[in-house]
Amino acid sequence: MAKTATQPIGKWRAKLEKPHASHGKIVHVPPGEGKMGMSGDVLIPKPLDVDALVRKVRKGRLLTVGELRDKLAKAAGADQSCPLTTGIFLRIVAEAAEEDRVAGKSRITPYWRVVKDDGKLNDKYPGGAKAQAAKLKAEGFAIQPGKGKQPPRVVRP
Repeated sequence: MAKTATQPIGKWRAKLEKPHASHGKIVHVPPGEGKMGMSGDVLIPKPLDVDALVRKVRKGRLLTVGELRDKLAKAAGADQSCPLTTGIFLRIVAEAAEEDRVAGKSRITPYWRVVKDDGKLNDKYPGGAKAQAAKLKAEGFAIQPGKGKQPPRVVRP
């Protein structure tokens, strides 16, 4: 049987799959000592756990970053998920999904269905808020233009 060439792993896919000692850990942050309003048991999520939750967002549905953080924390038995690492890992998920799309994969993680808590689109996704808006419009969502330098926002049904 002939060997088939395997696709080299992309830079973002490698970041998504790379294990790290602190990922998946829960750290206790005493009240008043945490940054960004964190206190209690705070989950440092695994990038693959972020990817797994985003993959569950079906067409026609949206998930806010806050909802994503709540689901991650609840699944791990923590009070909350770290907003900084969750945001970083969400960006990695989006970039890895685009690498997968370019590599010809038909099922990619639907990162564009994750919006900010106020419905604003994410400028840090591949192609920025404009590309996210196009993907959401293609799925039937209405997009409200941003004012000034503000990104557009999705109009929730």
